[in-house]
Amino acid sequence: MSEQRVALVVGGGSGIGADAARKLAGMDYRVGVMSSSGKGEALGKELGGFGFTGSNLEPIDLEAFINAAISEFGRIDGLVNCAGHGPKGDVDEIPDTDWHLGLDYYLLNVVRAVSLVTPIMQSQGSGTIVNVSTFAVFEPDPDFPTSGVLRAGLAAYTKLFADKHAAEGIRMNNVLPGFIDSLPEKPERTARIPMGRYARVGELSETIGFLISDASSYITGQNLRVDGGLTRSV
Repeated sequence: MSEQRVALVVGGGSGIGADAARKLAGMDYRVGVMSSSGKGEALGKELGGFGFTGSNLEPIDLEAFINAAISEFGRIDGLVNCAGHGPKGDVDEIPDTDWHLGLDYYLLNVVRAVSLVTPIMQSQGSGTIVNVSTFAVFEPDPDFPTSGVLRAGLAAYTKLFADKHAAEGIRMNNVLPGFIDSLPEKPERTARIPMGRYARVGELSETIGFLISDASSYITGQNLRVDGGLTRSV
């Protein structure tokens, strides 16, 4: 079994996930990258690891990705779960089908991936998991209704998981971005941010790298806001 640490990024084809993969590769992790677009597969190979094309909404794809990582690397030390934007709309008008789809986008994709890597991390006696969530966990935003509601559930799941597995050396935390410069900037949103600008994608990947690494070895079960002061609650 290789002793070089291995980190997997689910949803790593672009944006925060792709930059996190580059950051982890720069931290001397061997990386595996999964995305539905094919960009993750190309990026994983570019970074000297491996890539996989599949959807984090499909349990069979997640299982195939994790199995491929074990076949390729023999171990999994870190897992980063990213997701695209799920259903949106007026909170009164979102149909049941979109709420169920949002559950897959924002919560079950994490639960499924985590259930696959947990036995591996238990056998190793260590592992770290970082989920990219949203500022709307603390302050729900009408522009992101399914994300805020269902990622509030992710926060609860993260705390339950973290407490259960802390003594086994397995940690889980959530990163809560505000508005990111990988998206088109809107003046009315910028005006809400005390720092007066959108986050740079690299500011999120730096945080992810910290939480995956041993530098954060006593941090688990947390929701870390990286939002430039966007949220007002304390």
